[in-house]
Amino acid sequence: SQMPHSHMPLPSFWKLMEDTLQQSGAQIQTFCQKFEMVMPSPVSQPLNPAEERKVLSLVSRHGPDKLYQVTSNISGNKDLDLTLQRGQIVALLQSMDTKGNTSRWLVDAGGPRGFVPAAKLQPY
Repeated sequence: SQMPHSHMPLPSFWKLMEDTLQQSGAQIQTFCQKFEMVMPSPVSQPLNPAEERKVLSLVSRHGPDKLYQVTSNISGNKDLDLTLQRGQIVALLQSMDTKGNTSRWLVDAGGPRGFVPAAKLQPY
């Protein structure tokens, strides 16, 4: 009885809710379209010669289908975690940690090996 719409007949209330949800959905869709125009998709950066040699080494050891790129900086805070920079290339060794957690992957970073969050990797 304290709600502002409590005096409305039930069919009118449901119509008001449907209209409100449709309007909100349209606003969200408009926002998403504007966001996609303002935030272009990431452009792959050319690799420097040292990074290119590392990638070639990873390909020769693990194959091209195992390469992933780091999507954002990673600060390792547990034992055996790696600290990596956005854009680095790593090779997937195992898609889980030692306890079977699939959200942490074991990777080869071209020298050091350790665990990183799977959500911060994308296929290269």
